[in-house]
Amino acid sequence: MRSPLDEQQRHVVPIVLGGVLIISAYALIGALQITVWNPMAAVPGMSLQEIKTAMSSVNEPLVETPVYAWALAGPVLALTVGTFSIVKFPDLPWTITRYFLILIMLGTPTYYFVSFSPGMSLADAFSTTGGDHSPWSRILYGMSILALILLLLTLRKKDQKHGKATQPLP
Repeated sequence: MRSPLDEQQRHVVPIVLGGVLIISAYALIGALQITVWNPMAAVPGMSLQEIKTAMSSVNEPLVETPVYAWALAGPVLALTVGTFSIVKFPDLPWTITRYFLILIMLGTPTYYFVSFSPGMSLADAFSTTGGDHSPWSRILYGMSILALILLLLTLRKKDQKHGKATQPLP
């Protein structure tokens, strides 16, 4: 039985799968950091439920819906980019790799944006700082920095399209 993907498309599937998995891991770590690890690190000695109850009692609830929307948006965007890339750019593996590296790089500013409100609610409820108290966010920052470095390293790589080299990104 023949595969619905041609040879070029099968060649880029591992790139797409790797990108989707890395972005999904980023989203999971980010969501856990914001909703579980950071609150528990900021208020040691209290359970997560006790922290949420105390925050709600002073009208500073830990609003999680935007965090979950952010955590879902990353993998959905990665799947969309991956599917589109397999169909439209199967002969451009370096370009597809760059797309995923850019998405990973964008994780840090979007993480900061989505974590701001929960962090400030935590800070206001417990008279602490609104920044990260748990070290797990460093994984996210490290992943984004590594993606930037890898992106810069891939700019010289050229895709072979129909026997001709394409121009690298500016």
